[in-house]
Amino acid sequence: MMLKMITRNQVKLILSLQKRKVREENSLFVIEGDKLVREYILAGNRVVLLAGKPEWLDGEPEAVITGAEEVVSVSYEELRRISSLRTPHNVLAVAPMRREIFSEEILHGRLIPALEYVQDPGNLGTIIRIAAWFGMGDILCSTDCVDFYNPKVIQATMGAFMHVNVWYRPLDSLLGNAVSEGIPVYGTTMDGTPVYECDLSREGIILFGNESKGISETLLRHVTRRITIPGPLRPLAGLESLNVSMAAAIVCSEFARRRT
Repeated sequence: MMLKMITRNQVKLILSLQKRKVREENSLFVIEGDKLVREYILAGNRVVLLAGKPEWLDGEPEAVITGAEEVVSVSYEELRRISSLRTPHNVLAVAPMRREIFSEEILHGRLIPALEYVQDPGNLGTIIRIAAWFGMGDILCSTDCVDFYNPKVIQATMGAFMHVNVWYRPLDSLLGNAVSEGIPVYGTTMDGTPVYECDLSREGIILFGNESKGISETLLRHVTRRITIPGPLRPLAGLESLNVSMAAAIVCSEFARRRT
């Protein structure tokens, strides 16, 4: 197969997609990594551009190559230039964003993590991976959370982004509506009841706050049950709380355990 070389315009597009505004204007995002790109395409997802080293492209099954609208060859130096990673992989892809329609009906009959002002891409990506593992197919995010399509978020999900919908909504009104309909809102706080001692339902919203500030007073007023993760018996210098993604793993694990 004769491969075309990547063009300047394609390089420019890929680099520009590191910015949220450009991603939203073009409805495109970047996926990096041999395994991630391969699994994304083999799962039946379309990519508009596949840019890989010639030896990688030559070794891939036909289903991967034909799953792209356009395939181009790149050198390692070109990959270094266009990659958002310190050490690039052998391939990256440009894919169209999913377009789903949000409905508050998704709040009923299931458990949904909700995140307020989570800023670290690694944290959001890890929480998406946690949600997928425990069968939680939706996550609510405040509008000021880090972007789901940030390349570092996509990388941190390790493929789980394919299985979870992330919705950016005004949480103040949304949580208020949920409470008015009898849906419990669990808030993770330092002064809550240990999660292992709480009655946990199969339906509800599990709210996690900002990495350093926790849950704001604005959203705390909607919390119907405050829960916490038991910590050390005595204060330890420099240890105030768990990382938000670590907390999400522990809390979601306990909710999942109660479902079985």
